[in-house]
Amino acid sequence: MPLSQDMTSDLEPGLLDALQHQVALFARRAEQTRLGGVGQVRNSMDRAAYLLLNRLDLEGPMGVKALAAGMGIDSSTVTRQVAPLVDTGLVKRTSHPEDGRAVVLQLSPRGQARLGEVRSSRRELMAQVTDGWTEEERESFCTLLTRFNSALSVRASGHQESDTPAS
Repeated sequence: MPLSQDMTSDLEPGLLDALQHQVALFARRAEQTRLGGVGQVRNSMDRAAYLLLNRLDLEGPMGVKALAAGMGIDSSTVTRQVAPLVDTGLVKRTSHPEDGRAVVLQLSPRGQARLGEVRSSRRELMAQVTDGWTEEERESFCTLLTRFNSALSVRASGHQESDTPAS
């Protein structure tokens, strides 16, 4: 259940202010650097393409509707974002194995290789940014960031109850 204005009064406003400020800084810095990695691969793949390719790699071939639903975005947005990936040969459209009329999207071998390059570059960036952190600190940060992103995703998808307190 989301916090109403009244419910936040029990929480430390200074800490909430600091948290929202750090999230805003993170968003700006992430966009500035695009967290694209290091070396020649740096900033060579936009966020939308990376997320689409990554999902197709992790979950396998799927249709536009399933891809959109899994990413929490509109099918028309996925269609628009996938078009250049198909044009550049990173994604291929194939017939659904059970229903030849339906189309599924899947990573091409070129897409698989390109995603591997980008992941490697981004992994190196994460290693550099967290240099000096212990493994436990990295794990804790990843756990908390995952939890934070999940909460934002739930909120954005409308599965939250009203922002006003119950009567």
